[in-house]
Amino acid sequence: MNLLPIPAFSDNYIWLLHDGRQAVVVDPGDAEPVLQVLRQRGLELQGILVTHHHADHTGGVAALRQACRAPVWGPAHEQLPEPVQRVQGGDEVRLLGGPWQVIDVPGHTSGHIAYYSTHALAQPVLFCGDTLFSGGCGRLFEGTPAQMQDSLAALAALPGDTQVCCAHEYTLSNLRFAQAVEPNNAQLAQYLEHCQALRQAGRPTLPSTMQTEREINPFLRTRQAQVIAAAARFDPQVQTQSPASVLAALRQWKNVF
Repeated sequence: MNLLPIPAFSDNYIWLLHDGRQAVVVDPGDAEPVLQVLRQRGLELQGILVTHHHADHTGGVAALRQACRAPVWGPAHEQLPEPVQRVQGGDEVRLLGGPWQVIDVPGHTSGHIAYYSTHALAQPVLFCGDTLFSGGCGRLFEGTPAQMQDSLAALAALPGDTQVCCAHEYTLSNLRFAQAVEPNNAQLAQYLEHCQALRQAGRPTLPSTMQTEREINPFLRTRQAQVIAAAARFDPQVQTQSPASVLAALRQWKNVF
């Protein structure tokens, strides 16, 4: 099985997974780069997975469905280009020879979902849309800090070797913010050097791994003393015993960083 990040727009990744014959695509905001890869590699599109309703994740769905006759799965409670097979946390989608677990991860949007598989690759793989980024998390457009805290905690509980397939190349800017939160985090400093080298070579920083994110991502570290202290310096009103309050302060800080 092969995993490809297809660049789109200025910083999106449309993820494509294929076995040499059939493919699944996640969050196709633009159809043309996906169709180009399918043609070049002689692949048949078996299915389209959508994590949330934003246009940069759904803009290519209609054209892909028309061109490839592929079914679409997406969140049960969001407005999407029909027809869509609606799924929510606890459901499974069967594609490429095995089940994909659906996880509810509201926060960025109210009905955001993620897809998780232990069969598709040698390591588990997570397609998390705009909920979790390497070194960061999505803006809270529709959900609450408590929802995002719970969503990130659910993802952080996945196995450490899980490949984290985020939908945007935001890593370097996220890591610069993470260093402002935890300037003494040695793993973070090493990871930033690694990601800078990747970008200088013209390569994606993604996928990350869940173990890496647990070590360097402040939004997964809202119970760590240094992260709590940094959030309280930014917002003295933060409730230091509440991870959701810490996350809210971090997200507000990141918005203006």
